[in-house]
Amino acid sequence: MGLLSFLASCATSRYESYPETSPTETKYIVASWYGSDFHGRPTSSGEPFNMYAKTCAHKEYPFGTRLKVTNMANNKYVECTINDRGPFVAGRDLDLSYACAKEIGLIGTGTGKVRIDYLGRDNSYIKYIKYSSTSNKGPFTIQVGSFKEPANAARLKKALEFKYDRVYVIDTEIDGSIYYRVRIGKFNTKDDAYNIAKTLADEGYSILIKHYDERI
Repeated sequence: MGLLSFLASCATSRYESYPETSPTETKYIVASWYGSDFHGRPTSSGEPFNMYAKTCAHKEYPFGTRLKVTNMANNKYVECTINDRGPFVAGRDLDLSYACAKEIGLIGTGTGKVRIDYLGRDNSYIKYIKYSSTSNKGPFTIQVGSFKEPANAARLKKALEFKYDRVYVIDTEIDGSIYYRVRIGKFNTKDDAYNIAKTLADEGYSILIKHYDERI
């Protein structure tokens, strides 16, 4: 039950300094797309990725944010909902599902300049914070996901690192199966953990506050 990866707790935190970007502004960015390699895998919001659904991935906008995406090369547009984090390639700002990319003619080129217009947000993506213990004695950590496949845990960790420091993965064995838990930080008090957990839950992540030493 070893530690797969751990960013030292003394690392500089971006929790307070990360610049918020308003999705209400019209922006011109570079879009790419993803498809069959990720079909059926969990997105950062927890939903299974469906390459035929009108969804997309963005590095910072809250899950449930709805965008109108217009391909500047041909003026074709599509409306989609953010339910994932990405792209993970430098120079790209938005990852469209296969269905969205096909609708605006982006499949062949792979990437292209697009205009994004904010259409509102589906607030059903906002989550509640859950607790695994009633104890108020720290330290505490925030669990954002638990997976049987280490690749899924690694992808969520990478997605969280767009905004958060001290993201780590631990593995634990339950009834003969190994689970990979994605967690953030080490907090002395439950209130400290709650402040960050509230931001994560508002973004659309499923959150569980646990004691730092709790592995199950």
